[in-house]
Amino acid sequence: MTTCNGRRNALKRLAGASLGLSLAPLFGGCAPGVVRSRSARRPNIVFIMTDDHARSAMSLYGNAILQTPNLDRIGNEGLRFDQAFVTNALCLPSRASFLTGQYSHTHGMRTNGEEAGFTREPPLRNAQTWPLLLRTAGYHTGMVGKWHINTLPEGYDYTAMIRGQGSYFDPEMWVQGQWRAQRGHTDDVIGGHALRFVKEAPRDRPFALLYQFKAPHRDWNPAPRFRDRFEDVEIPLPPSFEESLEARSRAVRGTMMRIAEMPDFRKGKIGEPAGEALAKANFQQFMRNYYRVLLGVDENIGRFLDHLAHSGMAEDTLVVYTTDNGFFLGEHGLFDKRLMYEPSIRIPLLLRWPGGMEAGCVDDAHFALNIDLAPTLLDLGGATIPHAMQGESWRPLIERRATDWRQDFLYEYYEYPGVHCVRPHRGVRNARWKLIEFWREPSEYELYDLQADPQERNNLAHDPAHAQTLSQLRARLAELRARYDDHDPPDYLPEQQQPQQCHYGG
Repeated sequence: MTTCNGRRNALKRLAGASLGLSLAPLFGGCAPGVVRSRSARRPNIVFIMTDDHARSAMSLYGNAILQTPNLDRIGNEGLRFDQAFVTNALCLPSRASFLTGQYSHTHGMRTNGEEAGFTREPPLRNAQTWPLLLRTAGYHTGMVGKWHINTLPEGYDYTAMIRGQGSYFDPEMWVQGQWRAQRGHTDDVIGGHALRFVKEAPRDRPFALLYQFKAPHRDWNPAPRFRDRFEDVEIPLPPSFEESLEARSRAVRGTMMRIAEMPDFRKGKIGEPAGEALAKANFQQFMRNYYRVLLGVDENIGRFLDHLAHSGMAEDTLVVYTTDNGFFLGEHGLFDKRLMYEPSIRIPLLLRWPGGMEAGCVDDAHFALNIDLAPTLLDLGGATIPHAMQGESWRPLIERRATDWRQDFLYEYYEYPGVHCVRPHRGVRNARWKLIEFWREPSEYELYDLQADPQERNNLAHDPAHAQTLSQLRARLAELRARYDDHDPPDYLPEQQQPQQCHYGG
């Protein structure tokens, strides 16, 4: 359901005559009633994305140690989705899905392209992404920060992109067609370019901005002003931190994702702990730095929101905040993402538009996917949604009139071998059940009752009492694959023929 606690805001109306759209209110709000807004202008759109931001690492989602007042501000002054997910928990494939509205098997970018056992992924078709489709519809467009796609961000009015993963300090950036050295902490530099874009954007048409941070991607190197934060804070271990993986599938046991085995943050110091003590020491240092780099993100977002308010643009600007995938923060003793477990696939998702949305709304009932972003922003920006997009616009959810929304969704992961040694798998998740199929030979299944076992600690795939549920979900997985025209990649090789290049990565 969707609940709202904030004040009622004036509701936006689209400039329908010139766009061929209905003049009905864009949003029904989260409370009855419609108030005609002062402006019929289409919204500015700012899409803010971080890298590897676990949903739990935000005070709005319940974190009592890490306070993120500016991120919270987006959700508190707009809409928070509590059931938001990615369809492939890996950076490049997920980022391409956000841009194209398609599953990774459809847009073709299945992996990060780093030592994966597949042929080279096709390049991103920039012209079919939502920012450039909005540009065709009259928007001024910009891309600043981390891109991490296999082509340059072509066709934007303003571009300031870090190279690849980038470094946390003094990044080299592709600024308006040239590589240029930058000075400072990378997320501060990115924040500066975002402010420059909005300050210089023309005022006779709306703008659309991709504003994408490096943090909190590894190696979690914070700005000097945050380096001492949390130093005296003992961060609680997740309940499943010391869980043995022996009861899980061979595919999971073979991953290289255990915090107990991750590169030692304290390497080179005399008298460091080992074994279980080292795992806990690694966890504390990892979490402190993870939280520290997010403080920089929150601070820069605060500067940006303040500028929108002081310049009078906030009322007409839709701000979306999310991340490219979730992240394990010690759950099951793991770090990184990739696996179809909740910490990896579940993401924060916040929307704010003071002139067009009710404040203080929470949707805890509907699945919102990364493939939905592109059709949503095209819908709200008054542009045509291409038939090739596989996601759905969130507009009915925002208007509280969704009568036929998805009840489950398809997940897929392909990159193997390579970083963290996670075998390819796919699955289906609904409100209660999750089925995971590791489809390379020998195939394996995992089945979880999320209602009774929200931490996914009890695999029921081999329990005779749940054989019917397993069969039904396998059939549903086949239906979803057929619906989205999902086929095994043509360059699939049996596991024994794959080169073994698994490692912890960087």
